[in-house]
Amino acid sequence: MSTFSFVFRHVLGWCVFYLAVLIVWANLGLPEFIVLLLAVVTLAFVIPDAISHVYRVRMIIGQPAPEHLRNRQRRQVEVPFAAGEAFDLIDAALRELPNVGDIEAARDSLRVHAGVQRTGPYGEQGRFDPMGWIDRRLGGRRDVVTATVHPNGDTSTITLACEPESAAWTDWLRVDHGSNLETAEAITRAITRRVGAQRRGEQAAAHRTASAKELSEARLSLLHAQVEPHFLYNTLASAQLLTRSDPVRADQMLGHLIEYLRRSLPRTLQGQSTLGEELERANAWLEIMKFRMGGRLATQIDVPEALLAVPFPAMMLQTLVENAIKHGLEPKPGGGTVWIRARDSDGRVAVTVADDGRGFSSESAGTGIGLRNVRERLRLTYGDAAGLRIAANFPSGVAATVTVPAQPEHGHREPAHA
Repeated sequence: MSTFSFVFRHVLGWCVFYLAVLIVWANLGLPEFIVLLLAVVTLAFVIPDAISHVYRVRMIIGQPAPEHLRNRQRRQVEVPFAAGEAFDLIDAALRELPNVGDIEAARDSLRVHAGVQRTGPYGEQGRFDPMGWIDRRLGGRRDVVTATVHPNGDTSTITLACEPESAAWTDWLRVDHGSNLETAEAITRAITRRVGAQRRGEQAAAHRTASAKELSEARLSLLHAQVEPHFLYNTLASAQLLTRSDPVRADQMLGHLIEYLRRSLPRTLQGQSTLGEELERANAWLEIMKFRMGGRLATQIDVPEALLAVPFPAMMLQTLVENAIKHGLEPKPGGGTVWIRARDSDGRVAVTVADDGRGFSSESAGTGIGLRNVRERLRLTYGDAAGLRIAANFPSGVAATVTVPAQPEHGHREPAHA
């Protein structure tokens, strides 16, 4: 039915056209049969041409709706991009069209205009084509495409208009053999392909990010597994040494160690602690060390109460305190003091562990497992937002400062361990 109505419309258009010619011709007193003969010959070509147009459209789109048979095609395509990205997408899609030229892209108005040279679907060489001659007289063999981007926040709507270069009234007399339908469908497919390619790229990037996160968590788990035995080994070695010289004090020290482990070991199963919890852990360990070092070890703690709730990686403060004792005070005959300080500045918290011991050279700083783990854990947990700095402490000793954000950053966290 749609084929018949479409062909009938074109026949009617030509009949009206020749009727107007006949009226003018008759007023001039010229023989009417010439116009009638010309009308019959024209209709002999118009009817097959219109039928050919319908079948050509069916080849392109299957079972066509009435709007698919028109010479002028309009599409609206929703894309999940902001206006600028949508404009780049449609501009690239238009430039890929075959026989496209005279592209005018106006980014400020989000509009792209292009001309497309129409090629006959059945070839042009050596073919008698009176309707092609009529097409050229009515408006040429070129189509135009106009694409406009309508912003809608994070999404956009692209409106496509594909039409012949001739005036709209000529559509009653000519057909485009589906060229504008084909162009509209090609642009729509190009947009869909590009959106799909970008979505696949985003999914691949998300997969790579997830894989990197899993790798980071696995490495953090390994670092925790290295830190905790390191701490326990040093503590038990100290207790073993003390049993040889003072069994009573060694028994007291082991009692403190049991209490320390009872309070702190469940917390080590969590990658992220607080500065207050880590300070309690480190202070308990220092009390244990005082059993061994006696008057050779003194401590000073200066941490504002407001900073006790700041998130802080588990066992990190403990590692710095251990290094201060092992590298700084134990090798020094007279011992010394360990300072723990914390300060808040511009949304970052700096925690410093300093000693006035013998110190160690810059070549040996950070070569042990403890400081290596501190640096690696900070990098994996906070990225560039945290850091470890080792400096000389005046007049002697070493100061190690860990700087972390005052608030946890989204996307960075240490894993929980079972």
